[in-house]
Amino acid sequence: MSDIQLHAHGYQVLSALLQYPEPELLAEQAQLNQLLLETLPRWHAQLAPLFAHIGGTRLIDLQQQYVMTFDRNPAHSLHLFEHIHGESRDRGQAMVDLLAEYSKHGLQMVGDDLPDYVPLFLEFLSQQDKDEAERLLGDAIHVLAYIGRKLRANGSPYACVFELLQTLTPVQAEELSEPPVRDMDEALETFGPGADGIEPLLKPHMQIPGGVQPVNFYPKAAAPQRH
Repeated sequence: MSDIQLHAHGYQVLSALLQYPEPELLAEQAQLNQLLLETLPRWHAQLAPLFAHIGGTRLIDLQQQYVMTFDRNPAHSLHLFEHIHGESRDRGQAMVDLLAEYSKHGLQMVGDDLPDYVPLFLEFLSQQDKDEAERLLGDAIHVLAYIGRKLRANGSPYACVFELLQTLTPVQAEELSEPPVRDMDEALETFGPGADGIEPLLKPHMQIPGGVQPVNFYPKAAAPQRH
């Protein structure tokens, strides 16, 4: 398996781990665990606490913990732009820019969730070559690191996913400003809520010619720096 394929599978595993726990996750977690152990041992070592948690917890308890962690706590939201754009118009434009980024890479969303949903973004990274995935991850790492710090402070086993992501880009995550008030109503009206619980997938789509505006994954006053 090539290095590109290894990282593609790795991002797919991360995406699966951050989605709402379904019976399939428990059934496949041992296989996912073994896959990482054999192909990406460093990733496996960092994710070991989460795999141990999933493997040793009843499904109903995992689901309740997931809801309390990600759905009931705005600081842990898995929607990237919720942490930086809040109620401003920049949030809607950021959604449009991210959709354009997906389309520019020949992909389109299929489903009802918002385009900045972290598992969807990780699935998108899995379909890029290693250098492009690293570039895109670097754009988003400031928000991902913020979520990871909040999870770690609250003792969540999911924190290790975000800590691993920080090691996959040379971009040093910067501190975000005070997070905005949670208000996703306008975005949900525009892009549609995931009422049926089914997350969107990405499928090949005709390449759209021309450039797009860069995706604003971080506050304009805190542009990312490479070290």
